[in-house]
Amino acid sequence: MVAMLQTAQPGPQEPPATRGRTTIADTVVEKIAGIAAREVPGINALGGGFTRTMGAVRDRVPGGHASAGRGVTVEAGEKQTAIDLQVVVAYGVSIREVAAEVRETVVAAVERMTGLEVVEVNIAVNDVHLPDDLHGMGTVADRRR
Repeated sequence: MVAMLQTAQPGPQEPPATRGRTTIADTVVEKIAGIAAREVPGINALGGGFTRTMGAVRDRVPGGHASAGRGVTVEAGEKQTAIDLQVVVAYGVSIREVAAEVRETVVAAVERMTGLEVVEVNIAVNDVHLPDDLHGMGTVADRRR
């Protein structure tokens, strides 16, 4: 889905800024939300186990690059959007506090950059990243392998 922000009847009587329409693809909102979520202290990574594994493989391929929207799903309408995030948190942080800060950061970034109203940000904590010196294994999912 693509969000449409402005529509106006073209014509010389309309101000230049309102002539035409602006559309925003879901992938744009996904990237904005992903980058904003990663900025929050306590967030180690975004995505579920399989998504992170495939992303790590893609990052190692020559010419491959990390996806800013990894672990983010968006449903955007013309004026509103809903965002789902899959996250890995750092061991020892308050998950409730980190989730609240992620919501605030993501809502502010998406609304400021797109003009869309964010109606909800759902967060699924899929894993906990362990300090390297604790077990030397990374995440809890890594230890299960």
